[in-house]
Amino acid sequence: MNPISFLLQAAPANAGTMQLILLGGMILVFYFFMIRPQAQKAKKAKTFQDSLQKGDKIVTIAGIHGNVHKVNDDNTTIQMEVNPGSYLKIERSAISMEWSEQLNKPAATTAK
Repeated sequence: MNPISFLLQAAPANAGTMQLILLGGMILVFYFFMIRPQAQKAKKAKTFQDSLQKGDKIVTIAGIHGNVHKVNDDNTTIQMEVNPGSYLKIERSAISMEWSEQLNKPAATTAK
């Protein structure tokens, strides 16, 4: 068989369908393993940030620890008390949900 006739042979009729099925499968894998978990995590963080109240212990994404002193009227910023009488105005989106939950988690006691 000469090489030119080999290259000119027609592809099977269902090759295009098979490629579309594989492409669709890859998109589904990306969605369920990457996009969906990230969206759920962002929704949970938004819910956490919206539920902050005066007195809650928080940690910012920069690592600053403090307490919520006041939720401002614009509802996007809060006043954070870092020391008695020292306040910072920060965005709600700058609060780390993971670190704040870790800070508020009760200390595990180990009995030996």
